[in-house]
Amino acid sequence: MSVNLTLLTVMGALYACGIYLLLERSLTRVLLGLMLLANATNLLILATGGYAGLAPLFDKATPAGDYNDPLPQALILTSIVISFAVTAFMLGIIYRTWVLARQDEIQDDAEDRRVAETPSFDAEDDSVIPVETSEFPLATVMSGDRPVRADKAASEEQPGSLNVDPSPEGGGK
Repeated sequence: MSVNLTLLTVMGALYACGIYLLLERSLTRVLLGLMLLANATNLLILATGGYAGLAPLFDKATPAGDYNDPLPQALILTSIVISFAVTAFMLGIIYRTWVLARQDEIQDDAEDRRVAETPSFDAEDDSVIPVETSEFPLATVMSGDRPVRADKAASEEQPGSLNVDPSPEGGGK
């Protein structure tokens, strides 16, 4: 299968312009960016559909390999419906913002600035977790055939631990 270079170039330009417009603060530009991304995605699905073939109508004389795959067409139709719904929703938001504030640009509020200035370290969330996290700590645990105190059980597997039998594994000498 050969790839149409013009189709790929147009698709790349649509994705680039759509992402650039999506990062703007104006709602109208965000809407245009979403529309460009939806159209670029439709071109991507069309390009992955392969070459045009016969209509997907069954005929006994036509071999199965000559038919066109209807799945990319169905995916593009679904994408068109979804992008139309998102466009209608965004147009409603843009209209309501214009009616209420007479502006199209999203402003930072004081809470956004406060959250952006807070450090990423949180003493409560980033503290060291204790070894014993149970509400009901055990006094002793069984290690093989002998009891070991719970505070020493964490060091059981540490290299050089006195709780580990120095004989080789498997019982061989």
